[in-house]
Amino acid sequence: MLRTNLSTRPFYNERGVHGLLGVTAAIVIALTVFNLTQIVLVSRRQSQLSSRADAADTRAGELRTSAVRTRQALNSKQLEQISDEARDANAIIGQRLFSWTDLLNRLETTLPDGVRITMLRPRVAKDGGVTIQMTVTGRSIEDIESFMAKLEETTAFSGVYPRDDSPTEDGLVQATLEGTYAVAP
Repeated sequence: MLRTNLSTRPFYNERGVHGLLGVTAAIVIALTVFNLTQIVLVSRRQSQLSSRADAADTRAGELRTSAVRTRQALNSKQLEQISDEARDANAIIGQRLFSWTDLLNRLETTLPDGVRITMLRPRVAKDGGVTIQMTVTGRSIEDIESFMAKLEETTAFSGVYPRDDSPTEDGLVQATLEGTYAVAP
């Protein structure tokens, strides 16, 4: 048996190496395509976010300008008055001095059949005293006076007096009453 190689160049099995190189090249190409796709998507997202940020900056500038104009348009006396009223309201809320339920229950028990309350407005003084102003409608002045007397009989109301009264188109009497309300502890 002859063991010599008579060929001019030796035989190497290169198919495996070529196959491995082909698979590696395919993986590299796939990763490159994936990376390019991601770069395009990220750049689009970046441009969208950049345009949204520019729009938000523009809107913020407009709102700042509007706020400056609004502050300049506000009268300082009005602002001070609103601030005082808000402070008073917060004091009432914080101290829980005024109970609508208690007030309405007291009014319900003293209200005669011929009288209706059409408007009710409490005012709280800085010292904590509560003045109630209400507009009532009654069949007659006597009905309204009866209601005022019943309010005075309770310990919750004092100094109830009519500010004005006038007849209505329905033949009833409308009166504005005012009095001091002693807040229940």
